[in-house]
Amino acid sequence: MLTFPHFEAHFPRTQWSLPQVLEHQSRVRPDAPFLSWTDAGTPRTFAQVNRRVNQLAHGLAAAGVRHGDRVCILLPNCLEFVETWFALNKLGAVEVAISDAYVGSFLAHPLRLAQSRWLVTTATLAQRLVEIENDIPVQTVFLVDDPEQPGVEAPALGRIHCRPHTALYSDRVDDPGIRVGPEDVAAVLLTSGTTGASKGVVMPHSQFYFFAEEDVQLVRLGPDDVYMTGFPLFHGNAQFLTVYPCLIAGAHCVLYRKFSASDWVGRACRSGATVTNLLGATLSFILAQPESDRDRAHRIRRIYAAPLPSDLAGPFSQRFGVREYVDGLGQTEISNVFMTPPDAPRPAGASGVLVDQWFDIRLADPETGEPVAEGEVGELWVRHKHPGIISTEYLGMPDKTIESRRDLWFHTGDALRRDAEGWYYFVDRVKDALRRRGENISSFEVEAVVRQHPAVRECAVVGVPADQSGGEDEVMVFIVPDQPGEPDFASIARHCMQNMPAFMVPRYYDTLESLPRTPTEKVRKKELRERGVQAGTWDRAKTPG
Repeated sequence: MLTFPHFEAHFPRTQWSLPQVLEHQSRVRPDAPFLSWTDAGTPRTFAQVNRRVNQLAHGLAAAGVRHGDRVCILLPNCLEFVETWFALNKLGAVEVAISDAYVGSFLAHPLRLAQSRWLVTTATLAQRLVEIENDIPVQTVFLVDDPEQPGVEAPALGRIHCRPHTALYSDRVDDPGIRVGPEDVAAVLLTSGTTGASKGVVMPHSQFYFFAEEDVQLVRLGPDDVYMTGFPLFHGNAQFLTVYPCLIAGAHCVLYRKFSASDWVGRACRSGATVTNLLGATLSFILAQPESDRDRAHRIRRIYAAPLPSDLAGPFSQRFGVREYVDGLGQTEISNVFMTPPDAPRPAGASGVLVDQWFDIRLADPETGEPVAEGEVGELWVRHKHPGIISTEYLGMPDKTIESRRDLWFHTGDALRRDAEGWYYFVDRVKDALRRRGENISSFEVEAVVRQHPAVRECAVVGVPADQSGGEDEVMVFIVPDQPGEPDFASIARHCMQNMPAFMVPRYYDTLESLPRTPTEKVRKKELRERGVQAGTWDRAKTPG
């Protein structure tokens, strides 16, 4: 049975905390480039970053931040985000990263959940606090200057005090000297909230390090590599799958304000990136851009594509010359449980093989808990073989914590199957999986076929109530057309009938200008299910032929 090769971490387990890793790298590679803001200007070295972080840590300590305190960060991508995250960890404090897309009750929820007295944000984003000021525990806001929105004044808040973030940087460049061990809490990262209110995943330093180390092993990151990202720093993809791996491996990280499909090739060329990561949907966004004579002028040798849509890999490689894609499957709560082993031919659609050095897993019937047979679909349950490599709890949600860890297994809510060689295939979220006429259907697999039709730019498949007894679900697809106007639904339906089993073919077809997404580009399928069949929805069953 194929498994991921066993590996030795770059640092001993007693040093699996960010402050220890940063101090080490600033000593052994002080002048090596570590962080760049975009591809312009001079990179900051490991020593320079460490000095700035120490200055900020002393300032935060003077403002009252102590070991174990939670401090919320509501920022767009910027170097101040990274410095604040690192400085908090230097103090043994906990960063709580919040999406800068949140407003109103969506913003108030994580601020209340964290019960933090401090918030780091910009003057523009702080305007959102006016309407929720009386519903949140924040007492002090540190305002970061936003070069893209200069001159914005601090909002007129009542009891909340605003201070400039720049005033926090002290003259002291020495390490604060606070012991921060692997067992201490590093961060609270929020789940995407695709099915309900976001949960705060409590991650100890040991897990934060381990998740990043897994990425180092997966993309085979080294000190000569340049890793670029424009994904949001409030999400783990940028934090422990890009920035932290570069810290561990001594690589150079290039950060951008946000992801850009139109400038993806330009950034790759200008930054000298050798490695990057892409979420599944972003590959199609890049492919939709006009072809350029720079499409193959970059140095990217490996892409972490999570997931890698099998229908996009070929066209992407043909156009951009990238031949190697790696993938990992896990969750913020449990790290990567499956990864693609180096140089092993990957079957189409496979997410990876078991990282059996660190995890035990079971694919179980979600109703009975009984293991399913090889090739059958079951919910992924996970146990860790070593302490400290998964999250400890959901912050302030003991009921959710207990529910997710029933029977001494972590219940992921992901539906997977395994083949005889040991490759695992993501099928769907258990809540998104459909059952029609007694057959289980993967929305993920249906979407892959629909997306192949030339009239379809993006799509999302959900189950809607059947109109006959015993039907369970009907399959509905929401389509973002490649061109303005309503596409030829009959043509798309014929394409589906020719390329998938009859029971999987969508009955209902509708269009949207864009799919509702979380800030991390996951489709909010709950909203689509609630929308369901409308008066203008095209019904294949009512169309002759």
